Order: sequence, then C-alpha cells, then structure tokens
Amino acid sequence: MDLGTVIGIVLSFGLVIAAILVGSPLGIFISVPSVFIVIGGTIGASLVNYPAGHIIGVVGVIKKTFFSSLESPSDIIAKFMDFANRARREGILSLEPALKSIEDDFLRKGLQLTVDGLEPQVIQEILETEIQYLENRHETGAEILKVFADFAPAMGMIGTVIGLVQMLQTMSDPSSIGPAMAVALLTTLYGAILANLVFTPMSGKLKTRSKEEVLLREMVMEGIISISKGENPKIIEEKLNSFLPPKIRRIVD
Repeated sequence: MDLGTVIGIVLSFGLVIAAILVGSPLGIFISVPSVFIVIGGTIGASLVNYPAGHIIGVVGVIKKTFFSSLESPSDIIAKFMDFANRARREGILSLEPALKSIEDDFLRKGLQLTVDGLEPQVIQEILETEIQYLENRHETGAEILKVFADFAPAMGMIGTVIGLVQMLQTMSDPSSIGPAMAVALLTTLYGAILANLVFTPMSGKLKTRSKEEVLLREMVMEGIISISKGENPKIIEEKLNSFLPPKIRRIVD
C-alpha cells in the first residue's frame, strides 16, 4: 500500500470538506445532476478518445497508484550475487532449478534465455524490447488519466452553461433560480476537484512508478547480461550498485 497516495487523497479531500463545513452544511454541495454531467461526460468523452478496453483497464491502472509490488534494489542485487556465484562455481546450467521459484516473469525469462545458451547481445535485444513495451503500456495508462483530467473541467464548464441556460429560462420563477445556479456552479467545482485532486496527481504517480520499474528492469537486464558473459560476481555487484544512489548501495566485501 502506498501511504503517500492514501494520505494525499484523504488530506486534500478532508481539507476541502472541512473548509465547506466551516461556513455551511455539506449537503448544499451535493448535486446529482452535476455528478452525472461531470463523471458521465468525462467517461463518455474518454470512450470516444480511446478504445473501450483501455478505459475499462484504467481500474487496474489506478490500483497501481495505491499498491506497489516492486522488489527492493538491494534484494535484486542479493539475488544476482547468489546467481553469479552459483554460475561461477557450477556453470550456467546450475541456475535452471532456481527458475521455478522466481516470481518475477522478466527475471525468469532473462535467466531462461541465459540457461538456453543465447548470445548476450541477443538476450539484451529481447529484454530491451520487453522494457520498451512496458514503458509504452505505462505511458498509455498515465495518458488516459491525464485525458480524464482534461475532460473533467471541460464537462464542468458544460454543466455551468446548462445551469445558466436553465436559470435564464426561469427568471420569472425565483424558486427555480437556486437549483439551476447550483448545477451551474457545482459542476465546475466537481470538474476542478476531480482534475486537480484525483486524475492529475494519479497520472504523475504512475509516471514515477513507471520510471522506478524501468530502472529495476534495466538493473535486472544488466545483471543477466553480465552473468551470461561469465563476469566476476564482484564486478556484477559494482555494476548493479551503479544504478542506485550512493546512500543505498550495497557494500562490496
């Protein structure tokens, strides 16, 4: 669980609600028509902009902003030190029994290619392609949320125009002016809140997550290529440490 995402959403919405409650009851800021216009309009416009499968898959994309299953760099380096030492003592084929216990598909695939005896350059090309398409998938997810952030305020403005038209049409009936004005203003509020407190921050978090995962994939690829070349475990550890900030690097014995 990413506490930063949870705390950020709770804090931002909490402060907005607290500010509302200071001056008025919360109920006057609830408008069902405004919700329909902003949320329904945002989803509908996004379906025009992207294939339906991409929009449905955005639920899984949003989950990545709350949950992170990335392995720590120090654990990755420790694994590679074990693989490198075993390969140096017993040969590359000694790594084959360990493949079944590896949960990371990328790492398992890379080691399988190494055990199969492919040339390091070929292994690198295959893994680089995997990383490239991983980046593309992550970029699409972040783009969809950014599109949501663009459409939500626009739907808010449309709702504002609708509310103003309704208000002007019923100026002779003072009792109808209030509800129409509420729709006009609340749709703008809802659009701004969704764009600036939800969709834009989540898009930014996904981009950060993507960079972190790509860095780990590149580290794994470097380790696999080094093992396939039969390099010294100490050299491999130094190479993998170079991906990390000095403060969290493993100390080479």
